[in-house]
Amino acid sequence: MTAERPSRSTEAFFGRRHGKPLRPLQVDAMATILPRLKVDLESPAPSDLRSLYDKAVDGVRLEIGFGGGEHLHHEASRFPSTGFIGVEPFINGMAKMITRLATQPLDNLRVHDDDATQLLDWLPADSVDGIDLFYPDPWHKKRHWKRRFVSPTNLDRFARVLKSGAKFRFASDIDSYVNWTLQHCRAHDAFEWVAASPLDWHTPYEAWPGTRYEAKAFREGRTAAYLTFIRR
Repeated sequence: MTAERPSRSTEAFFGRRHGKPLRPLQVDAMATILPRLKVDLESPAPSDLRSLYDKAVDGVRLEIGFGGGEHLHHEASRFPSTGFIGVEPFINGMAKMITRLATQPLDNLRVHDDDATQLLDWLPADSVDGIDLFYPDPWHKKRHWKRRFVSPTNLDRFARVLKSGAKFRFASDIDSYVNWTLQHCRAHDAFEWVAASPLDWHTPYEAWPGTRYEAKAFREGRTAAYLTFIRR
């Protein structure tokens, strides 16, 4: 059995797509490496996501909005027997990651360079071993809150694709978004917050490499929260 082909519509939870012009090395990497790594959403999803990789992997994890790819490359290097799918619609972020892969290649990585909801709707049910969402756009203004990625609809998407017992991890330096995420996840029947004390959400994840955005937040005096939820 294969998953039904999804709509190509986008819900635009991200902001701008372009930044500064890409350097020649980045342009070349995007032209030669990106096409080989992109998940083909025009084809039906395989019933077993592990078949997306040229090597044998024991599971598949997803990182949404990987920025420059610091954490994604770190995790994929730490766990070579796990397959990873990274989502980043911001072209400059994708170019940074793809250019790094030119000199530090990974054979357990695939990517999607558009709206994450397209990929989530394409994925088979109960197929993902973990979802990471780190430092997403907080959409500070109240009229923009509907664009926050954490929402009842997207949590339904997470619940559909995550295996029972899999983790959804969320990190942010914006208190209002941390509280927003806690409220939405605790109101959703599929997710259980795993935290016994404040130390649990103030302590970075195991072997956490940090990100450029996080370093900037710390320089500006903000602190981070690291939340973990289990798919029931």
